[in-house]
Amino acid sequence: MSDVGEGRRARGGGAARRAERTAVRIECAKFIERNIPNLEVLNEEALQIIEHNAETILEEIGVNFVENPAALERWKAAGADVQGERVRIPRGLARELCKTAPSSYVQHARNPERNVTVGGRGLVLAPVYGPPFVRDENGRRYATIEDFKKFVKLGYMSKWLHHSGGTVCEPTDVPVNKRHLDMLLAHMTLSDKPYMGSVTEPVRAEDSVEMSKILFGDDFVEQNTVMTSLININSPMTFDGVMMGALEVYARHNQAAIISPFIVGGAMAPVTVAGTLTQVLAEVLAGVAYSQLIRKGAPVIAGAFVTSIDMNSGAPTFGTPEASLITYGAGQLARRLGLPFRSAGGFTGSKLPDAQAAYESSNSLNMGLLSGVNFMLHACGWLEGGLVSSFEKFVMDADQLGVLHHIAKGVDVSENGQALDAIREVGPGGHYLGCAHTQANFKSAFWRTNVLDYKPYEAWEEEGARDTMQLARERVSRMLGDYQKPAIDPGIEEALNEYVAKKKASMPDAFM
Repeated sequence: MSDVGEGRRARGGGAARRAERTAVRIECAKFIERNIPNLEVLNEEALQIIEHNAETILEEIGVNFVENPAALERWKAAGADVQGERVRIPRGLARELCKTAPSSYVQHARNPERNVTVGGRGLVLAPVYGPPFVRDENGRRYATIEDFKKFVKLGYMSKWLHHSGGTVCEPTDVPVNKRHLDMLLAHMTLSDKPYMGSVTEPVRAEDSVEMSKILFGDDFVEQNTVMTSLININSPMTFDGVMMGALEVYARHNQAAIISPFIVGGAMAPVTVAGTLTQVLAEVLAGVAYSQLIRKGAPVIAGAFVTSIDMNSGAPTFGTPEASLITYGAGQLARRLGLPFRSAGGFTGSKLPDAQAAYESSNSLNMGLLSGVNFMLHACGWLEGGLVSSFEKFVMDADQLGVLHHIAKGVDVSENGQALDAIREVGPGGHYLGCAHTQANFKSAFWRTNVLDYKPYEAWEEEGARDTMQLARERVSRMLGDYQKPAIDPGIEEALNEYVAKKKASMPDAFM
């Protein structure tokens, strides 16, 4: 009997298997590579009409480049008609300039295993960006730097999330002119996934480049992309000096920028799908073309942040059919330009992680997968129209991102996928639970949730009849308790801390 017992322990008995299941694992799935087709809603005639009309906007109406005399000079030298701050771009010029932007690029992480490719059939998932408020078990409140660090840790611990993101919440307890330093330091030291740089002032973009050079080395940063940062267009058709100044910094240093119109249909764009797509394309053409005037070959993503408006209240709405149609169409237009595409996310206007949040977020996430999005910002944690980063919704959404991974695999028609051996073995009237094929595949056959409850009613009731928000809250606590900081060279971490301390000491606090 002792030989049998020792043999079981050597192979890993029940206690070993339980220990394996409960051991802390820091897993990170590779970015998604789609094996499914993109959903296309525009035929060739519609695409040509929208492209023609976008060129008409650029040539006849023009776009504004405000508070940026150097940009106006660059456009004039490139052949545009510049009158005041209005830039009218001759038909075909912007499209020609866009041709030097790469169709895909690699963003390097400090852990090379976390590198991501942006473009092609890939989909990179990044968390919520920008909310000034957070929501947790204590309710809604202004975000702090400690909240920010918790979100970075949750992002690092989330298997299906490929990117650490940028401003996962605004740490309002840190001065405005210094908070970008603390945020970058958190991304660089508390996670080893790729991250985003600061865009709120050109000098903050410069700080992002300098800190990245400390982390990766000067030459590596100049020759490789280590940041993807968000440049929003002030729709309709206005490019402000702050955002363009940040774009100029990143383009000069070969760092990627998302050129993204910020569209609320009916307020910043027409109420029709075709009209909005036309404006989106015109703005993207102008922004991407400008990046190439700064540096040919600078990596850039064509973005489309699009939602509609509630005509009763004026509030933005999410997960709507109109936004989906615009996103599908924008994906087609981006692919015709040969550019990576950014859109979608776990969008909702709900104030809580409730049924409304689930419906709207599910619609938005699936829209992103099927539209061919290559970089999905706001993939988890978004609440209340982007005003709130929710800890509970962060882990609920991050769990659902696994569904996107599994759908994107498509249908396996290999010999194993066909499963004829299993069908032969079981035959009529049998069951598949114990057959060889099931035993060989059960661990990886189905997506498994880490949040949702599938227990029988009696077990669910006995364990406290917890709803999804309670389960998510417990998972947040468990993940933060299990967090283990990824290894980093002590000399590099010390240099980053010294840079941040020196920069913060060089200027007075400013909260505006």
